Amino acid sequence: MERKGLFILLAAITVFAVLFAGCTGTETPTTTDTGAKQAYVIGIDAEYPNFTYIDKDGNAVGFDVDSAKWIAEQQGIDVTFQAVAWDSIIPALQANKIDMVYAGMTITDERKEKVNFSTPYWTINQDVAARNGSSVTLDDVLAGNATVGTQRGCTAAIWIEENLIETGKMPAENLKQYDNTPLAVNDLEAGRVDAVMYDDLVLKDIIAGKPVSIIGSVETNEQFGIAIRKTDTELLETMNEGLAKLMADPYWEELQTKYNMA
Repeated sequence: MERKGLFILLAAITVFAVLFAGCTGTETPTTTDTGAKQAYVIGIDAEYPNFTYIDKDGNAVGFDVDSAKWIAEQQGIDVTFQAVAWDSIIPALQANKIDMVYAGMTITDERKEKVNFSTPYWTINQDVAARNGSSVTLDDVLAGNATVGTQRGCTAAIWIEENLIETGKMPAENLKQYDNTPLAVNDLEAGRVDAVMYDDLVLKDIIAGKPVSIIGSVETNEQFGIAIRKTDTELLETMNEGLAKLMADPYWEELQTKYNMA
């Protein structure tokens, strides 16, 4: 009896000790941190050198792509890139098909009604190109006396609609819109349009080596920003912090040199 009673007492003490230890919070957690990074899909324009484009091997490359990769590394996130038709890229963002647009997107009041933008990181104007030997001038374009091609949904198209078509200077049919600007330049070479208007650095790159020249510029002073869903405030903060770090780092100047941005 005594030995059996002692055994029961020791067992009870052991159970109590285990229960007490559990109350102190010293037990091993039932879940562990896997260390996985938050992953985001960045929507880009496949034909927007030198900011974003798809190379011959199918890889996303460009100034904005390298910038996003640097920010992702600094901010501890993972990013992948997905080319999306420009006129449907904000709807794709709103539908959660992508998580942000980092592809030379101009900050406009209309777009700000649909998405939030990061702090601006670049400023551009609109260049106008015509065929070599053409008599078309910038004044002809601004007077609405030329057929002008540009990318559908871009700010050049918006500028033409607001400043030339809606003011009655240009017939609506004189604005020809394309899925991308290289297609517009192809039609310019073929004589199907008189001029092409598009973002300055990008248009210069697209027409390089072609029988086409810049005939003037429209000073719009547009600012680029990263577009993010209005509900993703934490991501917006993450990207703003990353942009600030990037623009203060020597790598920012290296990128501009690498992509002939200066």
